[in-house]
Amino acid sequence: MHMRGITKTGLSLALVLGLAACGGTGGFFRNNPDKESEADKITREYRERELQQKPNESTLLDLFTNADDPNTTIEVNKYIWNAAQEVLNFMPIEAADPFSGVLVYGYGTPPGGGRSYRATVYVQDPALDARSLNVALQTRGGPASVDTVRAIEDAILTRARQLRIRDGKL
Repeated sequence: MHMRGITKTGLSLALVLGLAACGGTGGFFRNNPDKESEADKITREYRERELQQKPNESTLLDLFTNADDPNTTIEVNKYIWNAAQEVLNFMPIEAADPFSGVLVYGYGTPPGGGRSYRATVYVQDPALDARSLNVALQTRGGPASVDTVRAIEDAILTRARQLRIRDGKL
């Protein structure tokens, strides 16, 4: 796997060699070039292990990469996700996919309102941020006004912040 032009093995080797160079008499600064230093031995053993490693095993470098399977990880903000369901609870949910972050609602009339709406909510990022939320709102006569969409987005984000504060993670 490449990380911006550098292979994992190459980066691992560079880290090991760099650490070996700090060893004083071993590594790059050894006195006897014919004798394998302790750092060279460690580097050689590390290389051999890398070559024999099974693909499903993880290494130290896996901590610095996003190697999670996108089919098993949820990349949406749970507070925005839950807030959208609370704010739009007057609409029936037709489809919900937490892996892609999409909630599709059928027509519903808000309490005290006379017009019915349907919505599609897209939570596209794990951050609790306005850029993480997109709402498409439609009436039976066509798209809802920009002000109505903005009011729904603001209500969802406000509720998401309240949920986060309630969890004590702020």
